Amino acid sequence: MTVLAVIEHDRGAMTGASLGVMTAARNLAKQMGTKFEAVTIGANADRLSETISNFGATTVHQAHNPMLIDYGPEAWGESLAQVARKTSPTVVIGTGTERGHEVVAQAAARLDLPAAMNCIEFDKNFDGTQPLNVTRTRWGGSLLEQAAIDAPIKLVTLANHVVEPQEELGSTPATVSTIDVQLDDSVAQSFVQDRVERVAGVTLATSPVVVSGGRGVGSAEAFAPLEELASLLNGVVGCSRAVTNNGWRNHTDQVGQTGTRIAPDIYIACGISGAIQHWVGAMASKNILAINTDAQANIVTKAGYAVIGDLHKVVPAISAEIRRRRGK
Repeated sequence: MTVLAVIEHDRGAMTGASLGVMTAARNLAKQMGTKFEAVTIGANADRLSETISNFGATTVHQAHNPMLIDYGPEAWGESLAQVARKTSPTVVIGTGTERGHEVVAQAAARLDLPAAMNCIEFDKNFDGTQPLNVTRTRWGGSLLEQAAIDAPIKLVTLANHVVEPQEELGSTPATVSTIDVQLDDSVAQSFVQDRVERVAGVTLATSPVVVSGGRGVGSAEAFAPLEELASLLNGVVGCSRAVTNNGWRNHTDQVGQTGTRIAPDIYIACGISGAIQHWVGAMASKNILAINTDAQANIVTKAGYAVIGDLHKVVPAISAEIRRRRGK
């Protein structure tokens, strides 16, 4: 009986969401009176074992295969399924990101087991002998669902920013277990071939700061102040679907269900109404600041902070204040 954390990484660079997953897995394992273990997929993630040890994992299972050079949902899902069959964990926790959902869903299908995505709470009385009761977000965060997972292996993903990452002081080095997974051409249908890199190698999906513009920005040229603010905050610029439909920015900049799902520390939404498909892509943000003239706009009512005003005045004023405080 163990709790297994699935470590999401990009060519060996651990994602921030994995830190929360490890903390949640360790807490649940302590509650159950059992061990917390982790799995990394691909040899380029082997170096992450020290960081994983610092979060209290007793064992790191390293899934190896020459095919696992970069991310592929089928290959990662099959790798996780094989590790799960070999180690028989009670609970498997993945990240609440696009990749995390894909991998856990792939593994669930291959194991013929159910999976619960975007969990925000686990049953505090769970000891591993009964179904796992969870609370999870549905319908773009507008609904909380109570669910019970009754399966030999409980597969879940943890919603972003639900658990604050915390290392465990005095952790001993984890035991490393190499598992050579068997993969064939059936799982080689899709792999990452290229990436669109933004500022200093940060992508829209991984940036801690995202400044987005919607139809209210008005034109492609009017995105210049948003670009300036994002640069000052070492962030990237995103946009809504209306912007890409108007041809003001490339589709690679789009935040939303049909674009990129983001989970930054702060999301600054400028002139965006907040349609449900956009909200689904942005809801995992730790903090949301909406700048809009409409106090009743959906994004304003759901944001943690809002400025009701003209973005063409507010955004330059924010940038000016940042420069003033930095003495520039």
